[in-house]
Amino acid sequence: MARRCYITGKEGRTGNQVSHSHRKSRRKWGANVQKVRILVDGKPKRVYVSTKALKSGKVTRV
Repeated sequence: MARRCYITGKEGRTGNQVSHSHRKSRRKWGANVQKVRILVDGKPKRVYVSTKALKSGKVTRV
């Protein structure tokens, strides 16, 4: 299972790590997602949810 927000679909990004000498290598930025128990269709389910969705009240924790 990917680290993607169950509610908003937010996921990590990729890009270049750039050194001081300007050499580039690939790297990842992970999304700020937490594994929480929420109500999905009236039943508790453990899923990844972004912190933005948690703070805005888009989900109800169990």
